[in-house]
Amino acid sequence: MYGSLKGLSGGGPRQPSATVKTRRRKRWGGLRQKWKMLGLFPIDPEHEFHGLTCMMKDGLAAAIQSTVDTPPTNITSDEDFKIKDTQIHKGFTLQTYAGHVFASFRSALGMSEREYQQSLCSASSYLQFISNSKSKADFFLTNDKRFFLKTQNKREIRFLLDNLKIYMEHLRKYPHSLLVKFLGVHKIKIPHQKEKYFIVMQSVFYPDDRIIARYDIKGCEVSRWTDPSPEDHQVIAVLKDLNFRDQYIELDQQRAWLLCQMEIDTHFLRRLNVLDYSLLLAHQPLHQDERPRGSFGSLIIRAKRSVTPGSSPLHPGPAPAAPGAVPEDPPSNSPPSSSSSETDGYHVRKWAAGRGRQRSRASDSGEGGRGGGDSTEMAEVLAHNRRLLPNFKNPLHVIDGPEQRYFVGIIDIFTVYGLRKRLEHWWKRLRYPGRSFSTVSPPAYRARLCDWVKEHSR
Repeated sequence: MYGSLKGLSGGGPRQPSATVKTRRRKRWGGLRQKWKMLGLFPIDPEHEFHGLTCMMKDGLAAAIQSTVDTPPTNITSDEDFKIKDTQIHKGFTLQTYAGHVFASFRSALGMSEREYQQSLCSASSYLQFISNSKSKADFFLTNDKRFFLKTQNKREIRFLLDNLKIYMEHLRKYPHSLLVKFLGVHKIKIPHQKEKYFIVMQSVFYPDDRIIARYDIKGCEVSRWTDPSPEDHQVIAVLKDLNFRDQYIELDQQRAWLLCQMEIDTHFLRRLNVLDYSLLLAHQPLHQDERPRGSFGSLIIRAKRSVTPGSSPLHPGPAPAAPGAVPEDPPSNSPPSSSSSETDGYHVRKWAAGRGRQRSRASDSGEGGRGGGDSTEMAEVLAHNRRLLPNFKNPLHVIDGPEQRYFVGIIDIFTVYGLRKRLEHWWKRLRYPGRSFSTVSPPAYRARLCDWVKEHSR
């Protein structure tokens, strides 16, 4: 597959002249104004970022090929977090940071290196995502919309790499965490141009073909309104807190899990002394065949896989999958369940408790098994706040309510509460007296965001 990817082993793309670049910038600048800076645009040969993204694809293909040829192990050392691999290509150089660590993480998510490479490096063009964000970063999306590539400044990359080990430890302890999943960190160097750092992330909103509304939530009110797109415009508008007024995240039984995981994840971010992160939220109606039902046996299978990460395929076939994803429910002669509560974390706990009792009896009778109640699946479920994951392509960021499917994730975790942000906090207190704004201390920020979720869910 590697040899068939477009433009991998040949020379790098020819660099456009300054006149051509200027013309492209004017063209895309006008288009951005026309679409109010919002939407997805194919990066075709006329796009200003075409040359850059072609180099990114070529470099990533070669970098990932090294882990295809030498699959990662589950064991990472402290030294692995410090390794920087450099590969020289015609016209550019790509550096990969902590490659073994990220490859091991992708494997833990049930993602094969082949499918990761195929998505990032296919012949299909990337998409540029232009949002109403104040960030100066460039956002690119793979053509299948599964992965985001985002440019970051050197300080943000250094912050991520410095805290990469505890980030990985957090996700290992809480495998159903809402935190965005970082899958790679790279730097591309092109002669006579400023070097660019970029990260690869799993998209929270994948797949997005049926999503009807997207929100970026910070739990405050200043600058937290976005004009919705006209109904006849094919524009992706990311709405904000005030747009969600008088609405609720309707989760029923799964609400308790969401509130608990928000507390866990935001407590971790407070430890990092960061603020200004966002809760991404989207929703789509559940089809009739997706609503809570199914045999008790299939629910037990889903529960088991929810406490055994990476145990089943994401799609039919040999490819491994995200933790807890399952194939379509197998045929069963068991009667369908009539209670919607059978789709929540209750069944994970019920299954784990049953397994714990079985092991306890086996241990007491000398038939083997691990001894001690603290090593049962029930203890693991409670300690790691696992939930019953949905039968869906992106289960870690999807929560099903009775009527709606919600996509939920926490992103943008690089803003440290240093001197600059402290001064900004005091300036905003003077400018917006009595109003809530994003720049507050990390403890206040996490508490306010958790309160927002409590107030807007039921």
